Amino acid sequence: MLELIIVIPILFTLPTIFLWAQFVKAGRKGWETLIPFYNLYVFLKIIKKPMWWYALLLFPFINVFMYMLMLVEMAKCFNKFGLWEQFLAVVVPFIYFPWLAIKGDERFVDPDDREEPKKSVTREWVDAIVFAVVAATIIRTFLIEAYTIPTSSMEKSLLVGDYLFVSKIAYGPKVPNTPLSFPFVHHTLPLTTDTKSYLDWVHLPYFRFPGMGHVQRYDAVVFNYPAGDTVSTRFQSNVSYYTLVKKYGRKRVWSDKRNFGDIVYRPVDKRENYIKRCIGLPGDTLQIIDRQVYINGKESHNPGKYQFQYEVITDGHSINPKILDKLNITEGGSTSVPGDFVYVLTNEARDALAKLSIVKKIVPINEKAGVWDREIFPYDSLYKWNRDNYGPIWIPKKGATIALNRKTLPLYRRAIRVYEGNDLKEKDGKVYINGEPADHYTFKMNYYWMMGDNRHNSADSRYWGFVPEDHIVGKAEFVWLSMDPNKSLLEGKIRWNKMMRFVK
Repeated sequence: MLELIIVIPILFTLPTIFLWAQFVKAGRKGWETLIPFYNLYVFLKIIKKPMWWYALLLFPFINVFMYMLMLVEMAKCFNKFGLWEQFLAVVVPFIYFPWLAIKGDERFVDPDDREEPKKSVTREWVDAIVFAVVAATIIRTFLIEAYTIPTSSMEKSLLVGDYLFVSKIAYGPKVPNTPLSFPFVHHTLPLTTDTKSYLDWVHLPYFRFPGMGHVQRYDAVVFNYPAGDTVSTRFQSNVSYYTLVKKYGRKRVWSDKRNFGDIVYRPVDKRENYIKRCIGLPGDTLQIIDRQVYINGKESHNPGKYQFQYEVITDGHSINPKILDKLNITEGGSTSVPGDFVYVLTNEARDALAKLSIVKKIVPINEKAGVWDREIFPYDSLYKWNRDNYGPIWIPKKGATIALNRKTLPLYRRAIRVYEGNDLKEKDGKVYINGEPADHYTFKMNYYWMMGDNRHNSADSRYWGFVPEDHIVGKAEFVWLSMDPNKSLLEGKIRWNKMMRFVK
């Protein structure tokens, strides 16, 4: 709270102090630019805008847009009506307005006395488009963003083809790391496969504005894919770069452009967006025993409509597709053995199938404890874990300190080196951080453990580890449209019963 008391007045003062000369030419005192909140009142008096504008200046993120309009109006008061002039006034006011003052021949014109030039049809359209783009960009960056579910990792809580709104203010919106980017696209320009949509020579550090709250256990969270810092333009994030290196070797992945394309680095805000459910919070100890999650030694609630793979054994008959459709069973099918099927089922679907006369037995497909899956984080023989039997693992918490040794390094090496930006080296059995010997480390950020509700078909924290707080994008709030990608309109493509619902 103390930080806000200090920071907010500064944010309201700095953009106005550069208007000192303009205030003077308008008949006001230059020092009035220095007084937080009062300076905005004077600003509105100079450009003669109604005081209800001031009310909008008090709303986070909307105030950014309103202030841009005020800067444009100030530019007009000095007969700056050109599109490029108003662009400079909005983007670099701290340079443009002092430059006008240095010129010395710029005269203030009262808004009631000035005659604005008539705009051409083209200029009217350009202004309207710029206004729409700026407004939409502010809303998308700081308030709420539309998102589409691309994979089945959250089935049946969120379905492939669900269109939802993600709240940026739930946890506080992040300042973009790469502010100079093409609007309304993520990391790649439209109509291209590997052309960056952003300029990375302007890079801002991580900063998050205060939000409505913090990430809570079982929230459906959208975040930047942590292992997406390096990608193959051929595979993008469909196949992890680190998986490709393990399989084919680093030398081939970097040199074989025909099969792997270019290898590129992406800043945090341009990494692929994922959506999973937060299962573990900073400081928690998580363990999975025979598919059941335990948090701090206690059995965890299983949120949403979670599901697993099951072997369904019948008397030799196939299950009627209409029954599968009615029970919303969309993954799985027959095996090479007659009467043997593998389906991904919720508890409700499993119990319903068990009641069918042709079904003899339903057996959960469970990887046994001690069977090592080499694709499971942290990919070290010291931790022979798999998707169904995992941990225990401690989730890093800001300010907490761990010992650095053979046991902890596999778990936290990437967090220390990549996410927190340290130079970590190991030599002769010793650990060096930023060139200094280290036998312990204190974390700078909070971390989270994310898992999909479709537990046997989800690339989640079990496969790539922790999600740092600077990767958190927002909270999935509301599904406004749901469309089945496997059906046509006549076959019932629109899922009417899945629309207009809150995410649980």
